Amino acid sequence: MKDPFVQAETKIAVIGGGTGSFTILSALKEHTSQLAAIVSMADDGGSTGVLRDELGALPPGDIRQCLVALSDSPRIRDLFSYRFDGGTFEGHSFGNLFLTALEKMTGDFTEAVETASEILRVKGTVIPATLDNIRLKMEWQDVSVELHGERVIDAEFFKNDPRKAQLSLVPRAKPNPTALLAIEQADIIVIAPGDLYTSLGPLLVIDGIGEALEQSKATKIYVANLVSKQGQTDGFTVSDHASEIERLAGVNFLDAVIYNDQAPTPAVAKRYAAEGGKVTPVDLDNLHAAHYMSVGGNLLGPMASAHDSDVLPVTRSLIRHDTRAVAKLIMEVHQHVDSRR
Repeated sequence: MKDPFVQAETKIAVIGGGTGSFTILSALKEHTSQLAAIVSMADDGGSTGVLRDELGALPPGDIRQCLVALSDSPRIRDLFSYRFDGGTFEGHSFGNLFLTALEKMTGDFTEAVETASEILRVKGTVIPATLDNIRLKMEWQDVSVELHGERVIDAEFFKNDPRKAQLSLVPRAKPNPTALLAIEQADIIVIAPGDLYTSLGPLLVIDGIGEALEQSKATKIYVANLVSKQGQTDGFTVSDHASEIERLAGVNFLDAVIYNDQAPTPAVAKRYAAEGGKVTPVDLDNLHAAHYMSVGGNLLGPMASAHDSDVLPVTRSLIRHDTRAVAKLIMEVHQHVDSRR
């Protein structure tokens, strides 16, 4: 088992998948080289979904994003992010194809990630949360409704309250021991922003992850989503998001929740509305009554641009945090929590 941390700097484990982890990792690497990205392995949409279905590969997409975020090699980072805009590989990123080729060649996804990390000169460690070939399942047992697959769930407009749904992995997943070690050794654990039920949930419901989070002595911080997800978390407040994070993990483990309290400009609000998102309401009374501390800040960043070559079906929010402000606040919150222990 490879040790995720090797030096005496602040050790930070970031838990999540996709764009949320990418943005947080990109900023936190300015504060420490001791970063471990623990990545969801339930993605089955877009380029990743095609590679899983056609080649039986483990999902490379979210792993690739985290590798790129931690890369110290700009030219190779751009290469791994390059997405073909025509031909047989249209819509696929080079990094996804590279990771899949390495996995097929070696027969070992962990070895593929480690090799890609060497090529990209990664500052930190990228860790698949599980090495099992799993699919996401969401069910409402009281009304006999089931949804199968991250791509299907991601696109669904829920007809029933998701807070009453059971999220699980098929088959039941074993945690990657290196992920558990990273959680145990971390000084700070960050739950990155992301879709509750398709990005964060698939990682939190892995057997043993919740218990590891509960037992960890790290400062455990959730960076709350900026906006709701249309058709799924409409009307969810900051504390609603935090409550679902802990429900999915099966334990109350958070020490702090960081949230945005900056109002968007009218122009940005209009773009939010066009994407179907609404700014997550800050419910101060519930936050102040919670077992964790809550800290607000001006955390809105510029909206991202859609990639012209994103032709395969995939959903990515264009709404972003100001990652440097978030990273600074994470470090300040950790110092505050640590000083009170």
